[in-house]
Amino acid sequence: MADDRWLVVGLGNPEGEYGGTRHNVGADVVRLLARREHTDLRRNRRVRCEIAEASVAGHRLVLAVPQSYMNRSGDPVQSAAAWFKVPPARVVVVHDDLDLPVGALRVKAGGGPGGHNGLRDVDRALGTRDYLRVRIGIGRPPGRMPGRDYVLRRFPPADREVVDVTLEEAADAVVALAGEGLEATQNRFHGRG
Repeated sequence: MADDRWLVVGLGNPEGEYGGTRHNVGADVVRLLARREHTDLRRNRRVRCEIAEASVAGHRLVLAVPQSYMNRSGDPVQSAAAWFKVPPARVVVVHDDLDLPVGALRVKAGGGPGGHNGLRDVDRALGTRDYLRVRIGIGRPPGRMPGRDYVLRRFPPADREVVDVTLEEAADAVVALAGEGLEATQNRFHGRG
């Protein structure tokens, strides 16, 4: 039965060119979940995502990384949700957040465009903001560096260590959302950064 599935989407830009950048931390979390579950993400042309299915702690997760640029994430997310018959309330979008300090982790319900064009596009394509988000802090750009340049850079080594820990925690938060719900997940993870 498909009605118990969760769709976990990691936002980012194409890995070949942008792997390891701040903007790709969402995709990094989904790839981490796939590795943990010893499954491979495989390209699904129909939904324009790399997809893996896994059962994690008794919950069926469809792991997805859109094969588009960040700002065009919406249509692949909507296609995957429709194909796997997952309602927006069980869609979890994992993404970077400039408004959180490096390594901070927040979980919330509801899209929120803010300055994040990828989320704006997901809101548009799903026709709702009623989905869950796992936000990973990447900090603000230094000085007058434009945000669009900052998000496409890699982390310096000191930040990378912190972020790698946060990616593990974000993967745990995704599993907690499916098993424990939003409030319990927030209580568990919001004190960490």
